[in-house]
Amino acid sequence: MTRYARFTTRLGPVYVTLIDAGVSGIYFEGGRHAPAIESAWQETPDHPWVRACATQLDEYLAGTRRTFDLPLAPRGTAFQQRVWREIANVRYGSTITYAELAARSGTPEAIRAAGTATGRNPLSIVVPCHRIVGSNGSLTGYAGGIDRKRRLLELEGALEPALA
Repeated sequence: MTRYARFTTRLGPVYVTLIDAGVSGIYFEGGRHAPAIESAWQETPDHPWVRACATQLDEYLAGTRRTFDLPLAPRGTAFQQRVWREIANVRYGSTITYAELAARSGTPEAIRAAGTATGRNPLSIVVPCHRIVGSNGSLTGYAGGIDRKRRLLELEGALEPALA
């Protein structure tokens, strides 16, 4: 059974999905690769994991939290799981390239595949795929949009704020 709930963050509306093992997804509404909410899913806005997720995301976006303490249960292939584990190891305020991510994941030749797995990361912000950048430091790809990626990196101090 998949449960879900919607809430609003400083970066816009998100929804979280839950399975019995934990939080299986955190998606920006309208984001690339976000699954459509299915009629069989049960809306559970008061679930403790939803409340914890909303609180922790709010704290992170306010600059008072750097790590998350949620039961995570993302679904993906063995390769995707390896890539997501390595993304989770990228420290707050740091970035690495897709090439480095591929190497850390045990497949240095699979840069594009690591990029694809990064784009399919179901746990936005919590598994910090916004910290993965192009080989020249460019902000390439982010399912939540490049503007959000920029704002997240600025929040963490990994990128100078853009001039308005």
